[in-house]
Amino acid sequence: MRLFLPAYGTIDWSDREVGEVEFLRDVPLRIGDRTLRFTGRYSYLPGISVQVYFIDCPELYQRPSIYTDDADEALRFAFLTRAAMECCQRMGWAPHVFHCNDWHTAMLPVQLRSFYRWDSLFGGSRTLLTIHNIGYQGIFDAETLSEIGLSESAVMFPRDDLEAGRVNFLHTGLLHADLITTVSPTHAREIQTQEYGMGLDGLLRHRADRLVGILNGVDYDEWDPSHDQLISFRYTKDDLTGKARNKRVLLKKVSLPFVARTPVVGMISRLVQQKGIDLLPKVLPELLEQREFHLIVLGSGENRYESFFESLQERFPKRVFFYRGYNNELAHLIEAGSDIFLMPSLYEPCGLNQMYSLRYGAVPVVRKTGGLADSVDQFNTEGRTGTGFVFEHFEPGGLRWSLKQALDIYPHRGIWRQLVRNGMGRDFSWERQAGRYVELYRRLGQT
Repeated sequence: MRLFLPAYGTIDWSDREVGEVEFLRDVPLRIGDRTLRFTGRYSYLPGISVQVYFIDCPELYQRPSIYTDDADEALRFAFLTRAAMECCQRMGWAPHVFHCNDWHTAMLPVQLRSFYRWDSLFGGSRTLLTIHNIGYQGIFDAETLSEIGLSESAVMFPRDDLEAGRVNFLHTGLLHADLITTVSPTHAREIQTQEYGMGLDGLLRHRADRLVGILNGVDYDEWDPSHDQLISFRYTKDDLTGKARNKRVLLKKVSLPFVARTPVVGMISRLVQQKGIDLLPKVLPELLEQREFHLIVLGSGENRYESFFESLQERFPKRVFFYRGYNNELAHLIEAGSDIFLMPSLYEPCGLNQMYSLRYGAVPVVRKTGGLADSVDQFNTEGRTGTGFVFEHFEPGGLRWSLKQALDIYPHRGIWRQLVRNGMGRDFSWERQAGRYVELYRRLGQT
């Protein structure tokens, strides 16, 4: 297994050893009407021997952010997949499977057939394309075909896109990949519907026999309260003392008063429509007026959503704290110090924070969609089964109902402890999930 990614200008190289491959130095690559040069550098994933190759092309990747709105964004990623295949040729290495992710590498199945069909090295290679977020499809002007050197392969692009004067990287990649995956079983079903398919549902229904949903895994080396070095007190599901102490630390850090038996509701999110933020102005102010709880939010995104949380903090200065941006240490502390975790997504291909929250004993309040539906089960007070509170319809009433349920049950300490332990006992480790990918790789390798 070998990984290929751009040598982004945002990468911190100070904490890793990076080597240069002699036969991958200053490699010329013709793409469209341009010849660009790249150098292949390599390192290893921390703690294991998996090789990572960095495509070093400063003209394309030495920029202040990973993704850009620059005019050559399509070229940047079409070049990545071409460069990866050029590296394989020079290595004499024949992958059984090229595993591509999202629109950024979705051109590889087309490029493989257009530029490398002649090379017997890739005669047995198959392609797998994973959709992480179908809302981002890589849509560009039709003239992009010439820019990325695929004008002569226009027949491989969906006709309706070309007639509309555009190319859609994800649409085209899904059409030609040997196998398609997405990051949860529920999302695999959802994206075959008009509501969630973002215009690609017809193609995905047509290729349903080639579409598989596998829930993402969690890195418990980083996200586990029993050994998390970013929180003040470690704890387990059998000894929750540290969680109560972390709650005090969290409230002190954000300058909110600690009040015994008052729950803390945490939220860590990109502040965009997908994350269900539109529901919150219709629910949170009302509940903060009616019920006693603290709200701590970490995130950034659209101005209108940031302004909402800023105004909520001004209105309830002793109840609400909003941190604009991202802070990894605070993110860990919010998971460890919160009693309830809020994640009301409009759609959620997988989601990780709900799985972190389960492990940290922060009971999730989520909408029943995508990976949230596959990882959080509605709590049943009679049987004391389940791990959180789940609402189905994307409307204020559903969120209000679920959040009220959580606030109502929280004072019942014995029931709440059982609910917390239910969640902390769930296993979403990559050790469980990775085997599904290995099965798919073997299946492709045998076709």
